[in-house]
Amino acid sequence: MNEPTQSNTKAVTDGCAVPQSIMTAYQDELDNVELEIEGNLPNDLQGHVFIVAPVGTVESGGLPFRDGDSLLNGDGMIYRLDFDRPGEVRVKTRLVKPPDYYADKATQPGGEYEKYKFLNRGIARLSMSLGLRNQLNTAFLPMKFAADSCDRLLVTYDAGRPYEIDTDSLEVVTPVGSNKEWRGELDQLKIPIIINPKKFPCKSILSTAHPAFDYSGEGKMFTVNYGRSAASFIEGIQWVYEIEEIPQLIEEIIVALTGFCQTDFMKDISRAVFGFSRDIVENLMSSIGSIFGKELEDFTYVVCWDGVGELERWKLVLPDGTPVKIEQTIHQIGVTKDYVVLMDTAFIMGLEQIINNPFPKNKKLEQHLRKLLERPPLPDSNIYIVRRADLKAGQRPASSNKEVEVVAQKVVIPLEAAHFLVDYDNPNGNITLHVAHLCGMQVAEWLRKYDVSASQPHKPVPHYLHGMEHDETDIGRMGRYIINGETGQLIESQVISDIKATWAVDLYAYLDRLPTGLTPGKLENVYWSSFGLWRDLMTKYIVDLYDDYKYRLIPLSEVIRLAQKGQPACLFRLHPKSMVIADRYEFPCGYMTLSPQFIPRGDGESSTDGYIVCAVCFEDKKLGPTNQIWIFNGNKLSDGPLCKLHNSKLKFGFTLHTAWLRQISKRQASYKIPVQQDYQELVDQNEPEIRKLFENEVYPHFH
Repeated sequence: MNEPTQSNTKAVTDGCAVPQSIMTAYQDELDNVELEIEGNLPNDLQGHVFIVAPVGTVESGGLPFRDGDSLLNGDGMIYRLDFDRPGEVRVKTRLVKPPDYYADKATQPGGEYEKYKFLNRGIARLSMSLGLRNQLNTAFLPMKFAADSCDRLLVTYDAGRPYEIDTDSLEVVTPVGSNKEWRGELDQLKIPIIINPKKFPCKSILSTAHPAFDYSGEGKMFTVNYGRSAASFIEGIQWVYEIEEIPQLIEEIIVALTGFCQTDFMKDISRAVFGFSRDIVENLMSSIGSIFGKELEDFTYVVCWDGVGELERWKLVLPDGTPVKIEQTIHQIGVTKDYVVLMDTAFIMGLEQIINNPFPKNKKLEQHLRKLLERPPLPDSNIYIVRRADLKAGQRPASSNKEVEVVAQKVVIPLEAAHFLVDYDNPNGNITLHVAHLCGMQVAEWLRKYDVSASQPHKPVPHYLHGMEHDETDIGRMGRYIINGETGQLIESQVISDIKATWAVDLYAYLDRLPTGLTPGKLENVYWSSFGLWRDLMTKYIVDLYDDYKYRLIPLSEVIRLAQKGQPACLFRLHPKSMVIADRYEFPCGYMTLSPQFIPRGDGESSTDGYIVCAVCFEDKKLGPTNQIWIFNGNKLSDGPLCKLHNSKLKFGFTLHTAWLRQISKRQASYKIPVQQDYQELVDQNEPEIRKLFENEVYPHFH
């Protein structure tokens, strides 16, 4: 693992310093490690909390990355906190190791298969011979189908199939669906001169990190499989991956051109003619498609699974018959009694993310390319609503090529978002959405080595923050929307903000299941954590990107001033019906919080009768960078934490989503996709050395 150096720990004299502990994660796996307890551990805590985090790659051995890559790019580590022994809390951790993990490990520098190695490209990890890593580092989905005797658990990622894990051992067991049942984003093109993505053993599958399970209705899991035509542009930039130096004359020409494109004059022209750079990129995609005689197709499927059999899917079209086009990502979906809800979320994973470090020896050129390719997320949220009654007799891609289309209603609401929740009940066809709006924030961007402060005199950002997320550039907002699922009409909307609580609100917790095992009909209380506002994360790059943000509420100059001062991270409880923040805890200066999870007391049905467990990162004067788990009373956040849990071996960094299970057990379900059978057809299309790699380095890990 990469240990921080002394030069990275320089103190900050004003504002709140971002804790170095959020940038530090170990890949060491822990077994039954007892955590130290500060304060009073509630004696009625129960069950098991699961937390997942990206923790670097097999190459880096942990975080931080030496080259300043995005900390969101990395193998998933599962942390399970066990509250099943009175007066004790123990932790067990495991790296998530799907087949491509072992392919990544086998292609490390110095080995027999080094020429097939994976490289960090933005928030993705890619091999131009093997394909895209499924890093499984983002979220979980608990499930319990009708035939199951115990809960099952999926671990997920936006760019890959979800995998089921054994809740006792934490080992991966099986993907949901075989490779044949998922359509890769790059499957549609075959350009032998450049690359043939159909031969990738590790398919470029786009799904959602937040599939949904219906506990109260049919007992099925819903997810998505989609592709965006623009992503195929990656096939035309293989040269980026193969050279480290370019002739100085060409370099100077590119720098001059990109600099000219960034002048106010050229920006105004491009915005007027092309509608910002998004249309420029789309025009390029169309041109590439014409050159190679192949239309670059957009596709979006709703996918359903019963836990035992084949996947079933439906291709989504708009009422006019044109395909549903996802411009960013479907990071989250929701399921109500009668509808499936998809959102095109503000999380871009495109060309500008893939070209993270194309010219390692020329940061000036990389910086100019970044500016040229920059585009903020869409300022509005596109929502697609599908009637569950229409999801009948769908295509089963494992056994049928005949697609089945269903119509989706499109709704557009102001403000971008990455996460939303829905009420299960939808009386009179009215769907209630609860949305956390990230306003003026590029979640898929990160601090680079050449980034500088937004404030004069534009000093370089601290070295230890290379790879960290940027600040939000406007106050975040909480929204509640009622939409008619049949017509798509927006019936009601309420939007609030809070100057202390809603800076970059993103992660959430709530009572997701009643003691009966059913889903609550409506959300009465939701707990949210916010990122805060940090001086060192407010960079000139991100400020320039959002200088004309469409829905600005606070002047940009004031946001910069507030960042210099520092705004606290916050854990708060929102009462959705009244849209009032009913309770909150503001963290001290220099503290960050992530990954809240609700644990109910006993068999209670109250949405506040329980505890909130969350991850906290800060700098301890004696111990240095510190990771802890804090536990709050769900009824009284403002009282502060009841207790704090820690161990020097527990270094988790930037954690993401969570899950809670009342009980864990060895997996009982029989569903399992055999690994060699799943990959062999793709592997056989490749050269003998790649077949040897899988036979010797991948398959032996799975039985």
